[in-house]
Amino acid sequence: MTETWRHLPAPARPIAAAATAAVEAVRAGNAAALDDATERLAALDPAPTGLILGTAVRLLLEDGHPDGLTADDVRAALASCVRSWPAADPQVVLWLLAGALGVLEEDGAPAPKPDVLARQAAVLIADLLAGRPVAPWLTAALAEIERSQLND
Repeated sequence: MTETWRHLPAPARPIAAAATAAVEAVRAGNAAALDDATERLAALDPAPTGLILGTAVRLLLEDGHPDGLTADDVRAALASCVRSWPAADPQVVLWLLAGALGVLEEDGAPAPKPDVLARQAAVLIADLLAGRPVAPWLTAALAEIERSQLND
């Protein structure tokens, strides 16, 4: 991994570095490297980490479905992700998809633990990327977040 992330704001750099390492570990099928990367992601502040990863997921979903996303599209994304990584947790992946799309109904049940969310987010992003590089999507997610914050 040669990406330095210097073009990103300082608080986003460790998130981007750990997320990139996690996605690359998924792609390589390296569970030990994925454990290390998700441990680093889980140790970071969950609010910006979740926002960045969730925005990246949403952008990838929107890119794959420019005419709009249907329930069948979400179901297909869930199924593809679960098939791509044998240890994927369908419930957590669905939680991530719903959160990224802004339709998560929090019914008082506790959110999955940060390390579980980080691992499943890496698996989901790797699947949605379909071999494309992760860096442009993380950069786009941060640009989208910056735009929304400037317009609020």
